[in-house]
Amino acid sequence: MIPPLDEDKRLRLEEVAREMRRRILEMIAEAGSGHPGGSLSAVEMVTALYFHIMRLRPEDPLWPERDRFVLSKGHAAPVLYAALALRGFFPPEELRGLRRIDSILQGHPDMKKTPGVEMSTGSLGQGLSTAVGMALAGRMDGKGYRVYALLGDGEIQEGQIWEAAMAAAHYRLDNLVAFLDFNGLQIDGPLEQVMSITPVADKWRAFGWHTVAIDGHDLQEIVEAARGAVAGRPTMIVARTVKGKGVSFMEDEVGWHGKAPSREQLEQALRELT
Repeated sequence: MIPPLDEDKRLRLEEVAREMRRRILEMIAEAGSGHPGGSLSAVEMVTALYFHIMRLRPEDPLWPERDRFVLSKGHAAPVLYAALALRGFFPPEELRGLRRIDSILQGHPDMKKTPGVEMSTGSLGQGLSTAVGMALAGRMDGKGYRVYALLGDGEIQEGQIWEAAMAAAHYRLDNLVAFLDFNGLQIDGPLEQVMSITPVADKWRAFGWHTVAIDGHDLQEIVEAARGAVAGRPTMIVARTVKGKGVSFMEDEVGWHGKAPSREQLEQALRELT
Protein backbone atom coordinates (compact mmCIF):
# COMPACT_ATOMS: atom_id res chain seq x y z
CA MET A 1 0.00 0.00 0.00
CA ILE A 2 1.46 3.36 -1.03
CA PRO A 3 1.22 5.85 1.85
CA PRO A 4 -0.16 9.35 1.26
CA LEU A 5 2.36 12.16 0.91
CA ASP A 6 2.28 14.55 3.85
CA GLU A 7 3.76 18.05 3.77
CA ASP A 8 6.99 17.20 5.59
CA LYS A 9 7.72 14.28 3.27
CA ARG A 10 6.89 16.39 0.22
CA LEU A 11 9.44 19.01 1.25
CA ARG A 12 12.06 16.32 1.80
CA LEU A 13 11.34 14.86 -1.63
CA GLU A 14 11.67 18.29 -3.23
CA GLU A 15 15.17 18.57 -1.77
CA VAL A 16 16.00 15.07 -3.06
CA ALA A 17 14.80 16.16 -6.51
CA ARG A 18 17.08 19.22 -6.41
CA GLU A 19 20.02 17.07 -5.43
CA MET A 20 19.23 14.62 -8.21
CA ARG A 21 19.25 17.44 -10.75
CA ARG A 22 22.65 18.57 -9.49
CA ARG A 23 24.02 15.03 -9.73
CA ILE A 24 22.63 14.56 -13.25
CA LEU A 25 24.29 17.73 -14.51
CA GLU A 26 27.60 17.00 -12.79
CA MET A 27 27.90 13.46 -14.13
CA ILE A 28 27.01 14.44 -17.70
CA ALA A 29 29.46 17.36 -17.62
CA GLU A 30 32.16 15.05 -16.25
CA ALA A 31 31.50 12.50 -19.00
CA GLY A 32 31.33 15.14 -21.73
CA SER A 33 28.25 13.44 -23.18
CA GLY A 34 24.81 12.25 -22.20
CA HIS A 35 21.15 13.23 -22.22
CA PRO A 36 20.28 16.02 -19.80
CA GLY A 37 16.93 17.15 -21.26
CA GLY A 38 14.92 13.97 -20.76
CA SER A 39 16.72 13.11 -17.53
CA LEU A 40 15.77 16.43 -15.94
CA SER A 41 12.15 16.19 -17.10
CA ALA A 42 11.73 12.86 -15.28
CA VAL A 43 13.27 13.81 -11.93
CA GLU A 44 10.10 14.19 -9.88
CA MET A 45 8.64 10.92 -11.13
CA VAL A 46 11.80 8.96 -10.36
CA THR A 47 12.19 10.71 -7.02
CA ALA A 48 8.66 9.78 -5.98
CA LEU A 49 9.16 6.19 -7.08
CA TYR A 50 12.51 5.54 -5.39
CA PHE A 51 11.99 7.56 -2.23
CA HIS A 52 8.29 7.06 -1.48
CA ILE A 53 6.32 4.68 -3.69
CA MET A 54 8.38 1.54 -4.34
CA ARG A 55 9.25 -1.19 -1.86
CA LEU A 56 13.02 -1.63 -2.04
CA ARG A 57 15.99 -2.95 -0.08
CA PRO A 58 19.13 -1.25 -1.42
CA GLU A 59 21.26 -3.57 0.70
CA ASP A 60 19.58 -6.52 -1.05
CA PRO A 61 18.96 -5.42 -4.67
CA LEU A 62 17.56 -8.83 -5.66
CA TRP A 63 15.09 -9.11 -2.77
CA PRO A 64 12.33 -11.27 -4.34
CA GLU A 65 9.47 -9.11 -3.02
CA ARG A 66 10.87 -5.81 -4.29
CA ASP A 67 8.92 -3.60 -6.66
CA ARG A 68 10.43 -3.43 -10.15
CA PHE A 69 11.23 -0.35 -12.26
CA VAL A 70 11.96 -0.35 -16.00
CA LEU A 71 13.42 2.81 -17.54
CA SER A 72 12.14 2.23 -21.05
CA LYS A 73 13.65 5.52 -22.27
CA GLY A 74 17.09 4.18 -21.46
CA HIS A 75 19.01 7.21 -22.73
CA ALA A 76 17.77 9.02 -19.58
CA ALA A 77 20.02 6.74 -17.54
CA PRO A 78 21.48 9.65 -15.49
CA VAL A 79 18.18 10.17 -13.66
CA LEU A 80 18.08 6.48 -12.73
CA TYR A 81 21.73 6.44 -11.66
CA ALA A 82 21.26 9.52 -9.48
CA ALA A 83 18.28 7.88 -7.74
CA LEU A 84 20.09 4.57 -7.21
CA ALA A 85 23.14 6.31 -5.76
CA LEU A 86 21.20 8.56 -3.41
CA ARG A 87 18.98 5.62 -2.36
CA GLY A 88 22.05 3.61 -1.37
CA PHE A 89 22.41 0.98 -4.09
CA PHE A 90 26.02 2.07 -4.70
CA PRO A 91 28.30 4.91 -3.51
CA PRO A 92 27.57 8.34 -5.05
CA GLU A 93 31.24 8.56 -6.02
CA GLU A 94 30.50 6.05 -8.78
CA LEU A 95 28.48 8.73 -10.60
CA ARG A 96 31.73 10.32 -11.77
CA GLY A 97 32.33 7.25 -13.92
CA LEU A 98 29.33 7.77 -16.22
CA ARG A 99 30.01 6.41 -19.71
CA ARG A 100 33.56 5.28 -18.95
CA ILE A 101 34.45 1.92 -20.42
CA ASP A 102 35.42 0.41 -17.03
CA SER A 103 32.51 1.93 -15.08
CA ILE A 104 29.39 0.29 -13.66
CA LEU A 105 27.42 3.18 -15.20
CA GLN A 106 27.22 2.85 -18.96
CA GLY A 107 25.45 5.25 -21.31
CA HIS A 108 22.32 3.10 -21.11
CA PRO A 109 21.25 0.97 -18.13
CA ASP A 110 22.98 -2.42 -17.86
CA MET A 111 21.35 -4.92 -15.51
CA LYS A 112 24.56 -6.98 -15.36
CA LYS A 113 26.78 -4.09 -14.27
CA THR A 114 24.67 -1.79 -12.10
CA PRO A 115 23.09 -2.75 -8.75
CA GLY A 116 19.40 -1.93 -8.78
CA VAL A 117 18.92 -1.89 -12.56
CA GLU A 118 16.17 -4.36 -13.43
CA MET A 119 16.48 -4.33 -17.23
CA SER A 120 19.05 -3.30 -19.83
CA THR A 121 17.26 -0.70 -21.93
CA GLY A 122 18.01 1.75 -24.69
CA SER A 123 16.40 0.26 -27.78
CA LEU A 124 13.29 2.41 -27.64
CA GLY A 125 9.89 0.76 -27.61
CA GLN A 126 10.96 -2.41 -25.81
CA GLY A 127 10.80 -1.49 -22.14
CA LEU A 128 7.04 -1.68 -21.76
CA SER A 129 7.06 -5.23 -23.14
CA THR A 130 9.59 -6.17 -20.47
CA ALA A 131 7.47 -4.54 -17.77
CA VAL A 132 4.43 -6.48 -18.98
CA GLY A 133 6.40 -9.71 -18.76
CA MET A 134 7.56 -8.90 -15.23
CA ALA A 135 4.03 -8.09 -14.12
CA LEU A 136 2.62 -11.27 -15.66
CA ALA A 137 5.39 -13.35 -14.07
CA GLY A 138 4.65 -11.79 -10.69
CA ARG A 139 1.02 -12.76 -10.95
CA MET A 140 1.82 -16.31 -12.10
CA ASP A 141 4.31 -16.73 -9.25
CA GLY A 142 1.87 -15.38 -6.68
CA LYS A 143 4.11 -12.44 -5.79
CA GLY A 144 2.81 -9.15 -4.44
CA TYR A 145 5.28 -6.82 -6.08
CA ARG A 146 4.31 -4.07 -8.50
CA VAL A 147 6.04 -3.11 -11.72
CA TYR A 148 6.61 0.50 -12.73
CA ALA A 149 7.80 1.71 -16.12
CA LEU A 150 8.81 5.12 -17.46
CA LEU A 151 8.27 5.78 -21.17
CA GLY A 152 9.35 8.64 -23.37
CA ASP A 153 6.72 10.44 -25.43
CA GLY A 154 8.68 10.10 -28.68
CA GLU A 155 9.19 6.45 -27.79
CA ILE A 156 5.50 5.65 -27.96
CA GLN A 157 5.61 6.26 -31.71
CA GLU A 158 7.04 2.72 -31.78
CA GLY A 159 4.57 -0.02 -32.70
CA GLN A 160 5.85 -2.45 -30.08
CA ILE A 161 4.58 -0.10 -27.36
CA TRP A 162 1.02 -0.65 -28.54
CA GLU A 163 1.42 -4.42 -28.74
CA ALA A 164 2.53 -4.33 -25.11
CA ALA A 165 -0.38 -2.04 -24.26
CA MET A 166 -2.84 -4.54 -25.71
CA ALA A 167 -1.23 -7.45 -23.84
CA ALA A 168 -1.30 -5.61 -20.50
CA ALA A 169 -5.00 -4.83 -20.86
CA HIS A 170 -5.81 -8.33 -22.13
CA TYR A 171 -4.21 -9.94 -19.08
CA ARG A 172 -5.69 -7.31 -16.75
CA LEU A 173 -2.32 -6.49 -15.23
CA ASP A 174 -3.35 -4.25 -12.38
CA ASN A 175 0.11 -4.69 -10.83
CA LEU A 176 1.58 -2.59 -13.68
CA VAL A 177 1.84 1.22 -13.56
CA ALA A 178 3.45 3.16 -16.38
CA PHE A 179 4.45 6.82 -16.49
CA LEU A 180 4.67 8.76 -19.75
CA ASP A 181 7.22 11.59 -19.69
CA PHE A 182 5.20 13.91 -21.93
CA ASN A 183 7.61 16.81 -22.51
CA GLY A 184 6.63 17.30 -26.15
CA LEU A 185 10.14 17.10 -27.63
CA GLN A 186 12.21 14.31 -29.13
CA ILE A 187 15.66 14.28 -30.68
CA ASP A 188 14.43 15.47 -34.09
CA GLY A 189 12.14 18.22 -32.79
CA PRO A 190 8.61 18.76 -31.46
CA LEU A 191 6.43 15.67 -31.45
CA GLU A 192 3.67 17.45 -33.32
CA GLN A 193 6.06 17.96 -36.25
CA VAL A 194 7.81 14.58 -36.20
CA MET A 195 4.84 12.28 -35.48
CA SER A 196 1.90 13.45 -33.41
CA ILE A 197 0.80 11.21 -30.54
CA THR A 198 -2.20 13.26 -29.46
CA PRO A 199 -4.75 12.75 -28.05
CA VAL A 200 -2.44 10.58 -26.01
CA ALA A 201 -4.60 9.92 -22.92
CA ASP A 202 -7.54 8.92 -25.11
CA LYS A 203 -5.36 6.40 -26.91
CA TRP A 204 -4.39 4.62 -23.70
CA ARG A 205 -7.99 4.60 -22.49
CA ALA A 206 -9.04 3.09 -25.81
CA PHE A 207 -6.47 0.34 -25.27
CA GLY A 208 -8.11 -0.54 -21.96
CA TRP A 209 -5.82 1.21 -19.49
CA HIS A 210 -6.90 3.20 -16.46
CA THR A 211 -5.45 6.56 -17.50
CA VAL A 212 -4.89 9.80 -15.61
CA ALA A 213 -3.21 13.05 -16.69
CA ILE A 214 -1.09 14.99 -14.21
CA ASP A 215 1.57 17.67 -13.79
CA GLY A 216 4.73 15.56 -13.95
CA HIS A 217 6.64 17.97 -11.70
CA ASP A 218 4.07 17.94 -8.89
CA LEU A 219 5.10 15.30 -6.36
CA GLN A 220 1.69 15.25 -4.73
CA GLU A 221 -0.05 14.55 -8.04
CA ILE A 222 2.48 11.85 -8.91
CA VAL A 223 1.96 9.98 -5.64
CA GLU A 224 -1.83 10.30 -5.75
CA ALA A 225 -1.91 9.01 -9.33
CA ALA A 226 0.13 5.94 -8.34
CA ARG A 227 -2.13 5.41 -5.30
CA GLY A 228 -5.17 5.58 -7.58
CA ALA A 229 -4.39 2.44 -9.57
CA VAL A 230 -7.57 0.39 -10.03
CA ALA A 231 -8.31 -3.32 -9.87
CA GLY A 232 -8.42 -5.27 -13.13
CA ARG A 233 -6.61 -2.78 -15.38
CA PRO A 234 -3.05 -1.52 -15.88
CA THR A 235 -2.50 2.17 -15.14
CA MET A 236 -1.02 4.82 -17.41
CA ILE A 237 -0.04 8.16 -15.86
CA VAL A 238 0.38 10.79 -18.56
CA ALA A 239 2.72 13.30 -16.96
CA ARG A 240 3.06 16.68 -18.65
CA THR A 241 6.66 17.80 -18.12
CA VAL A 242 9.24 20.32 -19.31
CA LYS A 243 12.35 19.03 -21.04
CA GLY A 244 15.43 20.29 -19.19
CA LYS A 245 13.32 21.23 -16.15
CA GLY A 246 15.13 23.29 -13.52
CA VAL A 247 17.79 24.88 -15.73
CA SER A 248 16.68 28.08 -17.46
CA PHE A 249 18.71 27.71 -20.64
CA MET A 250 17.81 24.03 -21.06
CA GLU A 251 14.06 24.21 -20.47
CA ASP A 252 11.94 23.32 -23.50
CA GLU A 253 15.01 23.39 -25.77
CA VAL A 254 15.34 20.37 -28.05
CA GLY A 255 19.07 21.02 -28.48
CA TRP A 256 19.63 19.79 -24.93
CA HIS A 257 18.25 16.34 -25.70
CA GLY A 258 21.72 14.86 -25.93
CA LYS A 259 24.45 17.44 -25.20
CA ALA A 260 26.72 17.95 -22.21
CA PRO A 261 27.02 21.39 -20.59
CA SER A 262 30.33 23.20 -20.63
CA ARG A 263 32.05 24.00 -17.33
CA GLU A 264 30.63 27.52 -17.40
CA GLN A 265 27.14 26.27 -18.21
CA LEU A 266 27.37 23.71 -15.41
CA GLU A 267 28.31 26.41 -12.91
CA GLN A 268 25.35 28.53 -14.01
CA ALA A 269 22.96 25.57 -13.79
CA LEU A 270 24.19 24.63 -10.30
CA ARG A 271 23.73 28.22 -9.13
CA GLU A 272 20.15 28.13 -10.33
CA LEU A 273 19.53 24.89 -8.46
CA THR A 274 21.01 26.13 -5.17
